[in-house]
This record gives sequence, C-alpha cells and structure tokens, in this order.
Amino acid sequence: MTMIKFFEKDPYAPIQYVYDVEKVLYKGKSKFQEIMVFENPYFGRILVLDNVVQLTERDEFIYHEMLTHVLMHAHPEAKTVAVIGGGDGGAVREVLKHDSVQKLYFVEIDEEVINISKRFFPTVSSAIDDPRVEIRCMDGAEFIKEMENTLDVIIVDSTDIIGFAKSLFTVEFFKSVRDALKESGMFVTLSESLIFHKNLVYEVQNSMKLIFPIVDLYTASIATYAGNWWSFSVGSKSLDPREIRKSVKVSTKLYTEDLHKACFLPRDIYKKLLNKELDW
Repeated sequence: MTMIKFFEKDPYAPIQYVYDVEKVLYKGKSKFQEIMVFENPYFGRILVLDNVVQLTERDEFIYHEMLTHVLMHAHPEAKTVAVIGGGDGGAVREVLKHDSVQKLYFVEIDEEVINISKRFFPTVSSAIDDPRVEIRCMDGAEFIKEMENTLDVIIVDSTDIIGFAKSLFTVEFFKSVRDALKESGMFVTLSESLIFHKNLVYEVQNSMKLIFPIVDLYTASIATYAGNWWSFSVGSKSLDPREIRKSVKVSTKLYTEDLHKACFLPRDIYKKLLNKELDW
C-alpha cells in the first residue's frame, strides 16, 4: 500500500518539504485558516495551518524552549508575561515552568487552534488550563494597546509573516509592545530563517531598532521549519538579553546556560547583517 504524502506549501521557501501521512486525524477550516492534523511515522502528530507545518510532536520542544527560556532567564524575575499567538500552547507550557510567573495572558486570535491542540496535542497544550493563564481570543496587536507599562516579557509566536499575522510585525505594533513593557521588560518574536529569509530578518531588526534601545538576534536549528537556521528577534528597554540573570532550574530538553550564551548571533556576523553585508 502506498502511503499518502503531504506536500507543504510554505509561501517563503525555495524548497518544498514532503511528509508521509499515516492517517489524517483532523481536517477543517476556522474563521481564519485551514487546520489539519496528521500522523507521520517519524515525527508523530503534525499540526498544519494553511498548508504550512507549525509543529511536530518530535521536535516542537526545540522551538518552544528557545522562543521562551532565553528571555525568561535574561529577565531577573518575570511575573507578568504575554504570549501572543502560539494557539497550540507550547510557549505557555514552557513559560509556566518558571515559578516567578503570576499571570500569563495567552492571546490567540483563532480559538479553534487552541481547541484542536487540546484534543490532539495534550503534551503541548498541557498548561493552557493553569489558573495563572488568562485566554484572550483576539488580535494580539489590539490586546497590546490595552497594556501600558504592565508586562515583564512579551513573546510573539505567530504564523509566517503574512496574512493576519502581518499586524504583529509593524513599527506601530513594536511601539505598542515597548509601551506595554515595564522598564526592565523584554520582547521576542520569531523572525524566520537566516538562510532563506535574510532580508526579512533584516527588516524586522531594522524596524525594532527604530523603537527599542537594545535589539538583538539569536538562533536555533529547527529541522521542520524551512531554512532550518531559525531566528528570534529581541527588543529590550534596558537589559542586555545575552546575559543570564536567573539561574536555570527549569526542566528542559535543549536549553541550557551554555546554549543561552552560544545562541546569540556572533557580534561580527550580526554587524554584517545590519550593514546588509551578509553575502548569501
């Protein structure tokens, strides 16, 4: 019997990933996007939004740990955190490993993604019902405007920078983020691949530099995201995100203190990126 194949349609990638499909567990459409969950012999269950793979059971921990723990350890004591997007709940799970967190705003525009994750990805969505979590099903850009000087850390876990996710990458949004953060506050957003989307990484960095006194970039290798060498853009009001201010006590599979120091783009390469001198 030939196995069905899923051909990913990533709007930015010059290559195409193909996955064997053992079984389609769910296929539907929300108000915002097409949602599918299928089973793969190597990666386990896979979540697909608008034909782009968002996570696989096998490697989701890499993305979620790197998206959250870098800033959660660079901040001395993050008590109030907002996760914008990330309807699967992976970022929420990682943030809540920190005992310092008293309140987590989980802002996801598409409630259906939360429901699907609870149903099919219980290990990813495991912390969504924690009493510290307040779920707000709305546009993250609108939510941030309400939060003046109240948040320690803001984490944006959106889909690719197209469609309704675009509102989370404007200069106006970055301004709202800055205003929503306390004086020691920090913000991180995914910013695509340093290999395939170098110009996009540059644009996000450049926009953030107009708003934040400290801007930086760190990376992680993620097998299932096109371009693999994935980047995370950081904006900070006063603290250097390269520095660890809180000893690592949380249980992680990948993130460590050494990795924290090593994951930031070396300063000479970072300088080349900002000067548009990266020759690839």
